[in-house]
Amino acid sequence: MQKVAPPQCLQNAFDEHGLGDIDVFSFPDGTHSAADAAAAIGCDISEIGKSLVFVTEPGRPVLIIMNGADQVDEHRAAGLIGLPMRKATAQEVRELTGYAIGGVPPFGHAKPVETLLDQKLLTKKTIWLAAGTPKTVFALAPDELRRVTGIETGVDIAA
Repeated sequence: MQKVAPPQCLQNAFDEHGLGDIDVFSFPDGTHSAADAAAAIGCDISEIGKSLVFVTEPGRPVLIIMNGADQVDEHRAAGLIGLPMRKATAQEVRELTGYAIGGVPPFGHAKPVETLLDQKLLTKKTIWLAAGTPKTVFALAPDELRRVTGIETGVDIAA
């Protein structure tokens, strides 16, 4: 584990939200999946906040930040959004967020993205999140994640 600088767009988002003192860590073997990230960090997989991008039928992006131990119930999530949706392609993820799959942070995206937070994730003391690349992560407390995303309450979207 090595401390590194985040991509500039994420650093700008940190600064914008008063998180200028966030440490970003790089892992040479990568943190592509929640399991990879948990193993590298040495935490429980449920403390990983995996950022999953979906697209609604009219093409609106939706980011679901899910705890690493669970899968998203896509039908339940679509019901909360009020529109049918599907997983975004790798190209769509990059175009909509500015990041590659495995590196999408919870904020600081290229375009506005509607966001849902998993309620189980918000019960954790610390949440580990992707920091712009499939090899980098940072930690936030649930209260900080709520504040930055503007989402007060998590939702039950686990399969």
